Amino acid sequence: MTLLSVIVPVYQVREYLADCLDSILDTSFRDLELVAVDDGSSDGSAAILARYAERDSRLVVVTLGRNQGLGAARNAGLSRATGEYVWFVDGDDWLPEGSLSAVAERLTRTRPDLLVTAYTRYYPNGGTRHLSLSQVGAGSPVPETFTLGERPALLSVLHITCNKVIRRRFLLDLGLTFGPGWYEDVSFSFPLMLAARRITLLDRCCYAYRQRPEGAITATVSERHFEVFAHWDRVLAGLDADPAVPAELRHRIFQRMIWHLLQVLGHPRRVPPSRRREFFAEIVTRYRAHLPPAGYQPPGGAAGLKHRLVGRGAYGLFTALQAARRAHAGVVTRARHPLAGARRAASTAVPAVPALPGSRAEAVPGEVTDRVG
Repeated sequence: MTLLSVIVPVYQVREYLADCLDSILDTSFRDLELVAVDDGSSDGSAAILARYAERDSRLVVVTLGRNQGLGAARNAGLSRATGEYVWFVDGDDWLPEGSLSAVAERLTRTRPDLLVTAYTRYYPNGGTRHLSLSQVGAGSPVPETFTLGERPALLSVLHITCNKVIRRRFLLDLGLTFGPGWYEDVSFSFPLMLAARRITLLDRCCYAYRQRPEGAITATVSERHFEVFAHWDRVLAGLDADPAVPAELRHRIFQRMIWHLLQVLGHPRRVPPSRRREFFAEIVTRYRAHLPPAGYQPPGGAAGLKHRLVGRGAYGLFTALQAARRAHAGVVTRARHPLAGARRAASTAVPAVPALPGSRAEAVPGEVTDRVG
């Protein structure tokens, strides 16, 4: 049996597709198949796939008659894959040199249900940001294999799918597939980590995650961002159906859910302004319905203040806090680049944000908004 099936969903990525395919096929590692799923592309991606398939028999092309979305394309690739392990790689990303060999060595040595790698984001301006797995150990050695209950800090790693290599039989027996709509990684990654009995880490960059300025749903103002709730509801339903999940994991997943939903709401180019209050209300509904029975301890700092505001349903205070954060970021920018600041004709007033008991509302640091899917 082939060790690894790399599944590449393809939709309107002609500009990047060759780099992706070359990074998988033009390597010293050969024990693989590549399943590329053309999800109704109309930009010439199909012709690129056909050329590569002609010269390399390891590439199998699956063609969907119409665009069905990332989750459906991944599911189609999974149904065609034959490898012992599967790795979902997006068609606009690539695998850094040596990644496949390093992953294969780790898989062969530990035979996990799930392997999680570090990854690096590549930005349009040439900048990079490496995301390591150092927080999982929290300063202590991590066993070669473990469960999520043994290392719950794994939940702090962003819940993307593309840094995860999964034993295919484990995945099929679990019956887990990608749900429809945006944010499909949410309802896939959390059940996957909860169910895996053998998780292993590879703390080296094995995935190059391209941050595209165009075409990314995370920078698209749309009502479709409400689809994130259906994916979190799927995660919550799974928790409700499994009483064996420890209270600590329930607490951490609840905290992660609130963090993620606030990230989506807090991004200036996602939820339409006219529907932001409604989106906030949906977060409040889930906060109150799924509050951990043993109590909830929000994170510290400004992030924890936001969680408390959700618990109170205080949308007005939440928007004031957001305005204060944006104004703070503007002040810092003008201080660092005074000439650029002077060219701005308008300034932003900073509204007062009343502090909640036990909080420090005066400290509103800038935040980095993750690209989440």
